[in-house]
Amino acid sequence: MRQVLFQIPLDRPWNLGPFGQVPGFGFGLVLFVWVVFGIVYLISRGRETGWKFNISQELSPSVYWLVIAGMIVFGAPYLGAYLREHGSPNFREGLPVFGYGLMLFIGFSAAVSLATIRAEHEGLPNDVIWDLAVWLFIPGIVGARLYYLVQYYDRVFTGVPSSEWVMAAVNLSQGGIVLYGGLIGGALGYFAFCFVRQIRPLALADIIVPSVFVGIGFGRIGCFLNGCCYGAASSLPWAVRFPRDSATFGSMVEKGLVDINAACTPSLHPTQIYSSIDGFIIAGITAWYFGHRRRNGEVLAVALMIYPVTRFCMELLRADEVGQLKTSLTTAQLVSIGLFVINLAFMAYLSRRPAVREPVVLPVEGTKRLASVGQHS
Repeated sequence: MRQVLFQIPLDRPWNLGPFGQVPGFGFGLVLFVWVVFGIVYLISRGRETGWKFNISQELSPSVYWLVIAGMIVFGAPYLGAYLREHGSPNFREGLPVFGYGLMLFIGFSAAVSLATIRAEHEGLPNDVIWDLAVWLFIPGIVGARLYYLVQYYDRVFTGVPSSEWVMAAVNLSQGGIVLYGGLIGGALGYFAFCFVRQIRPLALADIIVPSVFVGIGFGRIGCFLNGCCYGAASSLPWAVRFPRDSATFGSMVEKGLVDINAACTPSLHPTQIYSSIDGFIIAGITAWYFGHRRRNGEVLAVALMIYPVTRFCMELLRADEVGQLKTSLTTAQLVSIGLFVINLAFMAYLSRRPAVREPVVLPVEGTKRLASVGQHS
């Protein structure tokens, strides 16, 4: 319902209520926090090294710290003054914090943090999960946006000059990504990561699947704040109405479902919240099953058994999609059917494998050769 939650002034003091006006960027609160962080890091490194610092090893973190400090003191105020004069309305009063983007950030952070806990139980270093997060996040966002551009080409580019097509294509400030596209893009990054790092894809998938649905849970809250993925009309007590300045209202006016002079939308199913709850429930189920799995890939199979069904049903309550391929089925429903069928074959494949949980990391080729020599000697 609120695309922009609040704005962070870059070149003016922050209003902190009972604390009054407090300098933020420049020589202010942000710099103070950054200095404290630097001191804590310095003390931590000193204890690790017995207060014997290697200049070559500490040079890169020091330069990084100084660059950030310079951006806080000089860069942010300059950018704030520039945006005040030349920026779009959302940026003139400060750096906007979009509800959708904030929920993506929270979901991403929570998902990775929870995955590292399961990884530790499997003897996998934390840095592997954080590296994987980058391999998933960037292709995931690209895939989600490309899926959206293909599905809603007219919505994005109609009336936009050709010179501004690139900016329209990459503008995510109003949402404009599709979950299934993100899953497809993320999957490509995932298999590439497993190939490079010599990791069993099914074993690692079981570790991260619950976290994927934690991310979906928070992401759908972002959809609610943004106003996308809205539901059909409803008379239930928890039905919601979106105000005139929301993305939902604009979309329904465009489709002729709401009069442009109306004060708000009709009461609608909060399908974004339904989807969020669905994501958190699937995350809980798969996290529980993680400790009971008999072979690699079973947690993934459980997720692919539940999610296509719940997503198919969720589409029945949404009003922002139309049928495809001369059917009443939406794109997400067609993809859900395909995933469910593929998962049936995947489950049949798993049932024929030994009930053994193999290590996440593949054995080194040299280790295999030594083992082979030992067996024949």
